[in-house]
Amino acid sequence: MVFLGLLMVLAGIDQDAVEKAIAESVAGWNAGEVERFMRVYSANEDASFVTGEGLVRGKSAMIARYRAKYDFSDPAKRGTLTIERLDYRPLGRNHALYIGRYTLRYPDGRRASGPTSLVLRHEAGGWKIIADHSS
Repeated sequence: MVFLGLLMVLAGIDQDAVEKAIAESVAGWNAGEVERFMRVYSANEDASFVTGEGLVRGKSAMIARYRAKYDFSDPAKRGTLTIERLDYRPLGRNHALYIGRYTLRYPDGRRASGPTSLVLRHEAGGWKIIADHSS
């Protein structure tokens, strides 16, 4: 029973660290800083991002996609990002699953929203997204 309690405490610590990493990424988006937004993504070339258009592999390709799709210099075109956590599950000692709902709100009243499933791995630089499926 003590072991189970310890695991739950450790999972809570990991969840706090994951939440902070996600919050920092959101802050980067809202500041118009794509590099800061992408800091939470693993630099490993096998990191993947599944979108409605297909699979993007590698952080540099993901950054290029975001730059092509969004105007980070214009908040009205970029929108304001929020992410609501719907679920969090530790997947062993160094991995976690974060399920949320992202919402982009634009000054003209438009909004885009959908589910996101993120698999994170604890790396030397902290928790990093290794797989992102957002619709």
